[in-house]
Amino acid sequence: MTSRIPLVSATDTPAASRATLDAIHGAFGATPHMFRAVANSPAALQAMWGFFGALGGGTIAPKLGEQIAVAVADRNACEYCLAAHWALGRKAGASAAEMAAAQAGESADPATAAALRFALKLVEQRGQVGDADVAALRAVGFSDAQVVEILAHVALNLFTNYVNVAFAVPVDFPAVKLRSAA
Repeated sequence: MTSRIPLVSATDTPAASRATLDAIHGAFGATPHMFRAVANSPAALQAMWGFFGALGGGTIAPKLGEQIAVAVADRNACEYCLAAHWALGRKAGASAAEMAAAQAGESADPATAAALRFALKLVEQRGQVGDADVAALRAVGFSDAQVVEILAHVALNLFTNYVNVAFAVPVDFPAVKLRSAA
């Protein structure tokens, strides 16, 4: 499969994207295809990488962030994000069973399960959640800051899912089978 948007290389990277791509390469040890596609727009690349960095400094644990990512990726049929976040989730300490459960929107941990239910409701109902949905997160111990961060993780994953699905970005992580179709 060929990407619908060129994957920039070292020789054709827009000058304004070079520093960000260098930082991404340093973080991953390679430059994932998704970032090479987004690098066509220095503004979009800066926004995406900044979003990842900001949430990386948040109060939601990296493992939960990756569990949210695989749930959202599966719901949006984004093979790229599913593969990438499955690998990142394992690196963040999640077992294969925990990642498979998260992909299905489930967890044995009540707080993680509540976060995944909320994340998927945001996706499925386009943000139309109610008081009870937020209260359910608070009931399992999430602070208001963490509730906002869960929503921010969903928003970032919608951005990356849409990039990869719309532009048919070739997967460069070990493949993971989707559970559902979008």
